[in-house]
Amino acid sequence: MRELLSVIEAWQHDGVDIARAVVIRTFGSSPRREGATMLRADDGRLSGSVSGGCVEGATAERMQEARAAGTQRVVRFGISDAEAWDVGLACGGTIDVLVQPLIPAAVLEAARATSRDRHAGRAIITMLPDGSPSGAIGASELGPAAVVGTPLIVHEDGRLEGSLGDAEADTALVESSLDSLARGTSTVIELAGRQLFVEAFATRPRLVVVGAVEVAVALVRLARGLGYETVVVDGRPAFATRERFPDVEQLIIGWPDEVAADIELGRGDAVAVLSHDPKFDDPAIIAALVRECRYVGAIGSRKTQKARRARLLEAGLEAAQLDRLYGPIGLDLGGREPAETALAIMSEIIATRHAASGRSMRDVAAERASRG
Repeated sequence: MRELLSVIEAWQHDGVDIARAVVIRTFGSSPRREGATMLRADDGRLSGSVSGGCVEGATAERMQEARAAGTQRVVRFGISDAEAWDVGLACGGTIDVLVQPLIPAAVLEAARATSRDRHAGRAIITMLPDGSPSGAIGASELGPAAVVGTPLIVHEDGRLEGSLGDAEADTALVESSLDSLARGTSTVIELAGRQLFVEAFATRPRLVVVGAVEVAVALVRLARGLGYETVVVDGRPAFATRERFPDVEQLIIGWPDEVAADIELGRGDAVAVLSHDPKFDDPAIIAALVRECRYVGAIGSRKTQKARRARLLEAGLEAAQLDRLYGPIGLDLGGREPAETALAIMSEIIATRHAASGRSMRDVAAERASRG
């Protein structure tokens, strides 16, 4: 949605109303994931995509119908394997699309806020029409229409705007929404007898690297290519230079624990501790774990990790906090070159963010097939 903000502004300047379609659920292999958005102006202009194929044509027709009726509905597009490639849904993919006559104000504000403020993350929760397609995959079907209501909002600090009318359901909604924000993915959940689309507007993920070593040079370059904001912290001016890190957003010369507050180190951050020097590593690990950063990894052998754990326990950290530390850092890819180590670290950060196993997709697919 954020990538369409300039289009929205231009169309609004032209004085046309805009209908929206957003992917809320996918089955099988589909080219766009949940949250993918397509827009249709009243003058017929289109922007964005929900599938990458001719499903867009059918979606545009549903959007025109939604504008005329002033209602929203869920449409399921299910394509057979024989037709899949022709229409852009690879491998017989199936998608559910929420079609809305207008872009909800809360959605537009969330897209704008998270594009300018790294602390403005929020999830917009839309109650889907009763009778909308559920998790079972069958023939293509059309959910009944419903007038667009005011969505609920969960902010990244846990605040909930609105209510499902049930305290227990509200608590579950906040937990699910915060999980979606942490992963940066949208999803459909069922609570209080209703289907709810949790649309995650997560802020740009950030990687904080402690130690301006050679692995850090490669890691920053890789993280930037994956859309991460990057910060490098090191107390040694000779290593922390713009010549070595030309693309990093923040290059800080100082002690990690002393700059934690200045950079607002927090739950949404991933932290890679690479200096291999206890006087830098230990304060950085303590600061990251105390501030509950989503990922904290530290370089070093198993022997180094054992000695480090003993020191950190003595320093006052609890065993449960240290259990969150990834050390030795990274997935076992077998490489030893700086770029290979950086890839192993970044792979673990991404797998952790999405609660994935980090295993071979071949093995994962085989396991799923064995379960039927």
